[in-house]
Amino acid sequence: MDLTLRPQFLREYVGQQKVKDNLRILIAAAQERGEPIEHVLLYGAPGLGKTTLAHIIARELDGNIRVTAGPVIEKAGDLAAILTNLQDGDILFIDEIHRLNKNIEEILYPAMEDYKLDIVIGQGPSAKTLRLDLNKFTIIGATTRASLISSPLRDRFGVVYHLDFYEPEDLQQIVRRSSQILKIDLDEESAQKIAERSRRTPRVANRLLRRVRDYCQVENKNKIEPAACQTALSLLGIDQLGLDAVDRLILELIIDKFNGGPVGLNTLAAATGEDMATIEEVYEPYLMRLGFLDRSPRGRVATESAYRHLGKSVKQAGIKLFK
Repeated sequence: MDLTLRPQFLREYVGQQKVKDNLRILIAAAQERGEPIEHVLLYGAPGLGKTTLAHIIARELDGNIRVTAGPVIEKAGDLAAILTNLQDGDILFIDEIHRLNKNIEEILYPAMEDYKLDIVIGQGPSAKTLRLDLNKFTIIGATTRASLISSPLRDRFGVVYHLDFYEPEDLQQIVRRSSQILKIDLDEESAQKIAERSRRTPRVANRLLRRVRDYCQVENKNKIEPAACQTALSLLGIDQLGLDAVDRLILELIIDKFNGGPVGLNTLAAATGEDMATIEEVYEPYLMRLGFLDRSPRGRVATESAYRHLGKSVKQAGIKLFK
């Protein structure tokens, strides 16, 4: 389902205009020279289109793409097998590249710079290093945690693009496009409601569209209209700003149990039952974007805006909130 909704070319890709403009120049220049494009690093929150852009780049270049992930490459032999099978102009897409083993990174350095692969044969004093020539390829790395990528690896990427959260107008356009692909009869107001509750993320927008479609189908409604759309989103626990049950739980725990904060990430994860990485990568960025959550040296703090959104009194809290 997700594959059918992914845009196939840059002209179909909605949003991230600066990234698209730079990619067009990068691809056109490489094609004129008859060379592979430089290695590309894409970073940003989950669901913003990093994987989609990697496939679009490969398609625009008429190249093959090999997809893997950082945690999958455990041994040097795994990486060697992948690199030696790449042809000229191929794309190697490494998702979660920040989770690559440090030993694997060391092997990548000469491969990315000189298209050489160093293999150690044997052990001990008799060990020998064999250097193999590789075909010219491009690595596209994707990560949600750019800060966890080592400086030597980051410096070997010729271009680094940050994917930001989408504007509501772009999300509304994405919802309309997806509804046409899925053959869903959707009015403009309903498309706007879904876009406004999509956490400014295309993946969430497409997921909500499919869930609203399911509700209307079960209720024998041939067209998604505002009233039915609102009911379906309410059943999913999505409020007018796109916050779900976990978002509200995080804010309510900080406000009610920890007097507005500060509270450490480890404590917050234990109280909510969510993984620390999930809170930090999935929930925190959007809550901070809305201005509902602040980070202090001592932990997370709920803002005055969070109190107002949840209908809680700031005066009753008796704490000093961060501006």
